[in-house]
Amino acid sequence: MSRTIAITGASGLIGSALTSHLRDKGENVIKLVRREPRSKDEAFWNPVDGKVDLDALEGVDSIVHLAGAGVGDKRWSAAYKSEILNSRLYGTSTIANAAEQLKVKSLISSSAIGWYGETGNRAVTENDRGGDDFLAHVCLEWERAADAAPSVRTVKIRTGLVLDPTGGALGRMMPLFRFGLGGKLGSGKQWWSWITLHDQVRAIDYLIDSDLSGPVNLTAPNPATNSEFTAALARALRRPALFPVPGFALKVALGGFSTEILGSKRVLPERLNESGFVFDFPHLAPALAKLAAH
Repeated sequence: MSRTIAITGASGLIGSALTSHLRDKGENVIKLVRREPRSKDEAFWNPVDGKVDLDALEGVDSIVHLAGAGVGDKRWSAAYKSEILNSRLYGTSTIANAAEQLKVKSLISSSAIGWYGETGNRAVTENDRGGDDFLAHVCLEWERAADAAPSVRTVKIRTGLVLDPTGGALGRMMPLFRFGLGGKLGSGKQWWSWITLHDQVRAIDYLIDSDLSGPVNLTAPNPATNSEFTAALARALRRPALFPVPGFALKVALGGFSTEILGSKRVLPERLNESGFVFDFPHLAPALAKLAAH
């Protein structure tokens, strides 16, 4: 029997891929939109006003909440930092309240590995403490907002660097590397915890019906340093990686967001592994080779 799943952020990189994946399986997907709905598979919501069209979501089995202002979309001015935080707090509390009223079976609510802050070479799992920088604070408040649905099994997905040539960090890097203009970023010693978009979508689908609740890291089991990552990408594209970008240049170009590029987060998906989920792409080189072929 097919499930009915509502998704916020359905037009984003992860949301659009998840929508296609679920519909290909024969599931019913309702996209939550902030404008007037144009079809029966859309429902209105307004996170700022705390409104959701509950009638349009009657009978929904699960909600996947992916909406939020992109952390890398703009420079981190005081105003944009406030937008990053508030878009998550308003959206998540609105959706969690709706999930509670609808008595859905599960709520999958976005978070990020920014929760851990700077980890250096130390590998961390869901049992480790949170960080103390800006994004760690955002993630802490973000996850707390999801607690507004106490009777619903809620999973807080701490997502890493999602890899796909159509968007995200890899989408920005690949054109440079194809022209032979790529290289390590900063020292290259910082750990990047990544996951393919393919496995990200499979993991969310898996969590919708799993028994897991609370925080779950969505990262591949084998994180890589930035040097390893850029070298593997260059090999996959059969191009040299001769143009390293100094840390100071990234700070000038990206402002506060540069801390996410230059910072180190070595995150392991302990709970996902222990639950029996199997990654199709657990290792970086085969993953990049597959993505580079598209």
